[in-house]
Amino acid sequence: MAIKAPSRPKPAPKPKELTVEQKWATYSRALIVTAHPDDAEFLCGGTIAKICDMGIETTLCVATSGDKGTRDASLRRQELAAMREAEQRAAAAVLGLHRVVFWGMPDGFLEDTHELRGMVVRLIRELKPDLMITWDGFRAGFNHTDHRVIGKVVRDALFPAAHDPHYYAEFARDGIGPWRTAELLLAGTPDADYHVDIAPYLDKKADAILCHTSQIDGRTRDDIVKNWLGKSAAKRMRETKKRTGYNHAESFRRIEFRRPPGAPGTPAPAP
Repeated sequence: MAIKAPSRPKPAPKPKELTVEQKWATYSRALIVTAHPDDAEFLCGGTIAKICDMGIETTLCVATSGDKGTRDASLRRQELAAMREAEQRAAAAVLGLHRVVFWGMPDGFLEDTHELRGMVVRLIRELKPDLMITWDGFRAGFNHTDHRVIGKVVRDALFPAAHDPHYYAEFARDGIGPWRTAELLLAGTPDADYHVDIAPYLDKKADAILCHTSQIDGRTRDDIVKNWLGKSAAKRMRETKKRTGYNHAESFRRIEFRRPPGAPGTPAPAP
């Protein structure tokens, strides 16, 4: 009688890949870096409201003062900058942001420099975000120069500068070491591969946009909401749903970064 060979144990099933939002649920901090006051609300206000609602401590950094964003030639640039900072603070409170950082640089004159990249690297290393959002600075076609510049600078600051200890090594003297962010969302992109359902946050997005009084040409809340939900928006909603799966979505190009255990800047595993 033949002896039956012992059966081999079945391999353990591979762990199921987390969805993007399940990954977000493990995050503690987020950082949004934009060029101007109001960029964040128009660009990704629904997504910001969503991640704040998830309990992620979220910071907005605004690079310029927006001191040229008006058609009113009689309004002094200093006055406009002060108005726009107050508007941005009010909008941040609506969305649930933890803090807003203002760098106050001149509107229209951002440049892709070692110094600006270093400012972003320092902010990343200090705040230690798991998630970042900025403009897609690499998209083709017409776009504001500040949007292009800040998008490229943030992308280059994230990789490899923020997590490599030999970039901006002088920060280590202040106790600011490397940090590896888990993912980046590039907004305003023609190459979107991830879409966020913002239908539950349309009211917050509208209220945040309304805070930017100097930028909305007297539009009311009804005007803004009608543009999203009125009869004239029906065709656009159908197209959005066909493209994204949602009636109302904000779309991004999503980039994930590796966090090898023990590498400089990789967060320690949770106990």
